Amino acid sequence: MVTQASTKRFKHFYASDLRGLGQLATQATVGATRIAEGVHQSVWRTMGIPSGSVPDKTRGLTGFVYKNIYTVTELVGSGIDKILEKQQPWLESLDEDKTETVARISVLSALNGVMGDQLVEKNNQFAISMTFYYQQVPLLLDDNLPLDAPLPSFPIPQAKSKVLLMIHGLCMNDRLWQGKHDGVEVDHGQLLSASLGYTPVYLRYNTGLHTSQNGRQLSELIEQFVKKWPTPIEELSIVAHSMGGLVARSAVHYGQKQAMQWPDILKKMVFLGTPHQGAPLERIGNKFGVILSKTPYTAPFNLLSNLRSAGITDLRYGNVIDDDWQGADRFHNMPDERCGVPLPQGVDCFAIAATTASQKSLLAERLIGDGLVPLNSALGCHTVNERHLMFAESDQKVFYEMKHNDLLSDPQVTQQLELWLR
Repeated sequence: MVTQASTKRFKHFYASDLRGLGQLATQATVGATRIAEGVHQSVWRTMGIPSGSVPDKTRGLTGFVYKNIYTVTELVGSGIDKILEKQQPWLESLDEDKTETVARISVLSALNGVMGDQLVEKNNQFAISMTFYYQQVPLLLDDNLPLDAPLPSFPIPQAKSKVLLMIHGLCMNDRLWQGKHDGVEVDHGQLLSASLGYTPVYLRYNTGLHTSQNGRQLSELIEQFVKKWPTPIEELSIVAHSMGGLVARSAVHYGQKQAMQWPDILKKMVFLGTPHQGAPLERIGNKFGVILSKTPYTAPFNLLSNLRSAGITDLRYGNVIDDDWQGADRFHNMPDERCGVPLPQGVDCFAIAATTASQKSLLAERLIGDGLVPLNSALGCHTVNERHLMFAESDQKVFYEMKHNDLLSDPQVTQQLELWLR
């Protein structure tokens, strides 16, 4: 029994993960030491002992000890990383018979959502690359092939001229579109494929990067995708959940700005619980970090608060383009200074919002949301005209007694999608 449990546990672990885990261990050790040194210096400061080169650094013998800890940790970590880098091909050969499990994908997706930008910065192998999937098989785009060359790796023998692109939210992945409602499997993409004749394609991406970074990359990827699709695409529609809606809006913005071809075939976009005007939890987290930084004893622990990714901080107000975050400290408590990015011209846009409230009321309409996104944010409402998104009344739908993630697998949502996309 113990052997079976152990085997089951390790089926989610790859031998080639050793290098990535080693990098994370080194990063965690350095981070923990920085917090310890910060607390140490805060205590010294109350006794009138000055700090080192910067306020949260110690000096003298204490500073020498901490400096050696950093040096040794980075030297050992670098040495182990170089050894594992040479062994990486052999380690990967041990993983050839392993299949990707939902549990593994979920852990990596959560890790990317929390610190995906740092994974990219450190060139960590756990950083997720933006990829399209069809029936859980990646659709690889070969950069060495001409843009108009068909993709031999596309396992779609009956590709249709109508494509439905499904985009997930923060810390999530493409597999989460396949959910259950009252014990019955629900996949909006597959159901819409059967009823409306779409070919559903699912996006997986690193949700820890800035929304606009993902938006730019998605725009370029769709441009290649459209040109390589086995048959000319006449209609492209997007269904996006949560953060995915911001990424979709960003992609269309940059696609139109750069005069790409794919926005011309984009017909409809449906947003499911998208925080167009931000999410309160990130605003609360930001204020909590600011409070921590105010006192010398808690300031070092603000390093933990500042671990959250660029993707998460973009959710504070609903950033869509580079100008919304460039040149600003994303951890400071700053007012909403976003540039207004309207809904794209020539594209039918629809918004679905959910609320845990049981019935329509002033409180439900104004304050209560789906547990993560308020109704006004999901419906694009804002007091500043340039940030207010003009969804028509008939293009909005509110579902009651429904939570944020229920939008992924509730049959009522499928019915609404079918009504609008038809």
